[in-house]
Amino acid sequence: MNYLILVRHGQSRWNLENRFAGWVDVPLSEKGIKEATDCAEELKSVELDVAFTSKLTRAQETLLLILAKQKKTGIFLHDNRKRDEWSYHPGRFDESEMPIHSSEALNERFYGKLQGKNKQEAKKTYGEEQVFLWRRSYEVRPPGGESLRDTYERVVPYFKDRILPQLEERRNTIVVAHGNSLRSMVKYIENISDEDIPKLEIATGKPLYYRFVKGKFISEQ
Repeated sequence: MNYLILVRHGQSRWNLENRFAGWVDVPLSEKGIKEATDCAEELKSVELDVAFTSKLTRAQETLLLILAKQKKTGIFLHDNRKRDEWSYHPGRFDESEMPIHSSEALNERFYGKLQGKNKQEAKKTYGEEQVFLWRRSYEVRPPGGESLRDTYERVVPYFKDRILPQLEERRNTIVVAHGNSLRSMVKYIENISDEDIPKLEIATGKPLYYRFVKGKFISEQ
C-alpha cells in the first residue's frame, strides 16, 4: 500500500484579489504561504518519495514549503534533454533529496480573455449565469480559453503516463497543482460524472489522500 496525495496550492495574490489567474504566473499571498506551511506540518510524518507539480510559481512555492518541512531538497527534473543532462548530478538521489517532475500538463485551466479580470467585474459584464458556466461547467469554454474537458484531456494522459507508474512502483507520490487540474484528476480517479463534476470544490492548501491498493484508489477524505 502507498499513497497519492493531491494538494491545491495555497492562496495566490490573485485568489486574494478575486481575479482569474489561469496560466498567469502569480505568486502566493501571505495567507497562501501560511496555508502551505500548515499543509507541510500536516504532511511532515508522511514519507514522500516523488513529487509532481505544474510550471506555475504558486504551485512550486507550495511544494517547496512542504518539502522544507520534510527536510528534503527538491531536485527538478526537466523534459528538455540538454537541461536535464546539465542539471544531472552523480548518484542522484540520496535520502535527503526528492525528484520533482514539473509539467504544463498540470497547469491551471487556461482562462483566455478572462485572465487577470476581477470575477465580480466579469459577472457585471457577461452576466452571473454565463460566468458560472465558464467557471464550473464541464464543456463550456471561456472566450479564447479551455473548458474543464480540455483541461481533463491534457491532465489525465499525463497522469496515466507519468504519475501512475510511480504508484505502481509503490512510491508515495505528491501532486501539487491547481483547482481545475486537480478536479480533472479527481474526476478520473473517482469516476465522477460530467453532470456532478461542477459540484466538486478543492480547497487551497488542504491535502487529499488516496491509498493505492492493488491498482485501485481508496479515498481517505
